[in-house]
Amino acid sequence: MQRQVAVMARRVAGAALATGALMFAVRLPAGESVLPSFVFALGVMVALVPEGLPATLSVSLAIGVRRMARRQALVKQLLAVEALGSTTVVCTDKTGTLTQAEMTVTRVWAAGSTHEVTGVGYAPRGEVGDAAPVRELLRVAGLCCDARLVPPSGPGERWRVLGDTTEGALLVVAAKAGLDMEAEAAAAPRVTVFPFDSRRKLMTTVHRIATGHQACVKGAPAELLARCTHAERDGRREPVTERDRAAVVAAGDGLASQGLRVLAVARREVDGPRPTRQEAESGLVLLGLVGMLDPPRPEVTEAVAACRRAGIRIVMVTGDHPLTGEAVARRVGIVRGPDPVVVTGAGLDTMGGEQLDALLAEPSELLLCRVSPEHKMRVVEAFQRRGEVVAVTGDGANDAPALKHADIGVAMGAGGTDVAREAAAMVLLDDSFASIAAAVRLGRAVYQNIRKFLVYLFSHNIGELVPILAATFAGFPLVPISAVQILAIDLGSDVLPALALGAEPPEPDVMDRPPRSRRERLFSAAVMGRVLFLGGIQAVCVTAVFFWHVLASGIPFDDFTKDTPVYREAITMVQAGIVLSQFFNALAVRTDRQSIRTAGLFSNPALLAAGGFGLALMVAVSYLPPLQAVFGTAPLDAEDWAVLAALGTLPLLADEIRKASLRRRDARREGAPP
Repeated sequence: MQRQVAVMARRVAGAALATGALMFAVRLPAGESVLPSFVFALGVMVALVPEGLPATLSVSLAIGVRRMARRQALVKQLLAVEALGSTTVVCTDKTGTLTQAEMTVTRVWAAGSTHEVTGVGYAPRGEVGDAAPVRELLRVAGLCCDARLVPPSGPGERWRVLGDTTEGALLVVAAKAGLDMEAEAAAAPRVTVFPFDSRRKLMTTVHRIATGHQACVKGAPAELLARCTHAERDGRREPVTERDRAAVVAAGDGLASQGLRVLAVARREVDGPRPTRQEAESGLVLLGLVGMLDPPRPEVTEAVAACRRAGIRIVMVTGDHPLTGEAVARRVGIVRGPDPVVVTGAGLDTMGGEQLDALLAEPSELLLCRVSPEHKMRVVEAFQRRGEVVAVTGDGANDAPALKHADIGVAMGAGGTDVAREAAAMVLLDDSFASIAAAVRLGRAVYQNIRKFLVYLFSHNIGELVPILAATFAGFPLVPISAVQILAIDLGSDVLPALALGAEPPEPDVMDRPPRSRRERLFSAAVMGRVLFLGGIQAVCVTAVFFWHVLASGIPFDDFTKDTPVYREAITMVQAGIVLSQFFNALAVRTDRQSIRTAGLFSNPALLAAGGFGLALMVAVSYLPPLQAVFGTAPLDAEDWAVLAALGTLPLLADEIRKASLRRRDARREGAPP
């Protein structure tokens, strides 16, 4: 949009200079002296330039930023507000964005048996069914955690987790099994740690125990199972067979298909406190699986449905198991069909650029699972090659390149890193996908509002220009409206209504329309058509009023001077006619198709107040002697005001007829009543 505004400004300036020069060249041969001809040409140039546009544009974007902040979306760049409205693809994380990021372990699997876990949230209240066989599994999982539980500090507060929510859930289930993890950590102090990373999908800690040193490992089941040589059953260590591996995979898939995030837990004894990572993460003894539920956010389903209606494609990009991702995607409405396309990070690694482009070109429901930040970056680039406007979410430092490269990088404010927030164009204060949908809705409204006040500002420029051109070609020696009157309209009467239009709330059907093409011009054919339509009505009315008043006096054109009372009244009527018609024009441009009666005449009180201020200023210009001396105006009588008011309503009435025609056409297409 920044480029489009710059191009528009250059074109308007060029048109103003060219038209002014033409008028200057036309007036000089007609016998006018240089100074009056220059003033005349200056008036033409001023009439073509919307002086209030820069301020109105900035304020409209700022209003959009403020509204988004109220909806928990903090926009760091003004122009990102407008870009949100043209978003066509959203690549969203699952955990914390679609879900509540409040993990609760609900099932523990070990040695072929599933143990149910009761209780929800991070309060260590509940129990593990038949906890004895899985107590060692939960002890190892609890030791391999950096998070810690924080009890409520006062009435009305809840248990909280400092650190990763997944680890918080492991600490809670350990407490439910009767383990005191503080005592366990003291009895087995940590001496080495190999942190989790997205390539290994594992985390390992090494602890000093009474018999030596022990490595505790947790991570993605497939990756961890591949490193296991033994499994523990009833306290015995037995070699892992292919049948055992198949049973573990089936158990993990069963948990994942229920929408649970699944972690595998293993351990082994190591030689010394500083083993290599390869040593600590090989030859492991599998203890079992942990399945934890992260319920979807209740507001996300409606937000996903709104994005679907708006023609926005939603692609889930998650590090979780494909079955877990699909289960959550179905719950929130991202997946509705029977066969979504599910691609893992390993699958992406085998694809070339053309294969990936072909995959993304298919209009299918797409889930990307077990992916890394590098995969996310590659997908964003592929979508952009197809001309899509991509919004992508991220919370980790490794997500920063994708956030920076996307058209709209969206970082998590509550659970994200400082690096991610710095790279993003927008920060979600509540981490919810619903805030993205709300921001898209407001971004579309901002773009609509910019077009509304462009129509409003440029249409009255036609009303200012046409009388001047008509006077030139009719041989009238003076201008129907002076440069100072035009400035009074542009900077006095029109700026405040334009600002009020920039604050217009979104129209009800704003999310029922397809995304705007990034190639669509700010000044599209539709916008220009509406400018010419409304501006033409204004121009005809004020030109007719001027010449009606001049011709009715019976004074020859050559006898008019700036001090002729009839001339002063005529130019006052032109200025008042433009101000009055702009008042009704502002009401007309509030909506594209919706009737003003449906939108509500009083639903934008700021617009009515701004229009009232413009009318009051016009009355002052007409009746106050000091202002009459400045603007060369004269007082108007009641009959003049009645004529001007009647003509001023014509833009509104004509546009209401146009909107009704469009609604009938749309209704015929949809087969519904208008």
